[in-house]
Amino acid sequence: MAGRFILPRKIKLSAHGQHMVFSKGPREREAHVLMKIFVWSLYLPTYEDLSVEVKVGDRYKPDVVSVDEMATVTNANGRFRFWGESGRVGRDKIFSLAKRFPTTHFAIAKWETNLRPLESTVREAVSARPRTAPFDLLRFQSGDAERFINKEGVVSLTHDDLSDWVRIHPEGK
Repeated sequence: MAGRFILPRKIKLSAHGQHMVFSKGPREREAHVLMKIFVWSLYLPTYEDLSVEVKVGDRYKPDVVSVDEMATVTNANGRFRFWGESGRVGRDKIFSLAKRFPTTHFAIAKWETNLRPLESTVREAVSARPRTAPFDLLRFQSGDAERFINKEGVVSLTHDDLSDWVRIHPEGK
């Protein structure tokens, strides 16, 4: 794509043979939508049932989510395989999610942000309770839309394509 990527209000994209329509709310930042798109595409090979922006029966609403086969997306009862967040995620939310869902793989995406302060918070949260699933911290930046979304609307990226990312393994290792 030549020039700056312009995100329309609604866009249908595909990745790994699946399609998804992404909507940009009137007050939602373009970067927030792009991060949801990238998280969806990045983890789709591992969690082929990913949903975006759905209520899951919890006080928190993930941006991208996968539930286990014993649950439904709208009433997951804490049975999350994957939970992706994009943008602002407060300390209280990180600690709550880490504590309540120790078997859930989490990913938090940030836009042009240093991941080290967030890494410190997540390490503290995961060390407070035994976990069996990792926490990934992802950094996206200007120009990533042009890099990862082609003119046919196909999203393609891997962790190796990111400018910065950190995986915090269970037990904070």
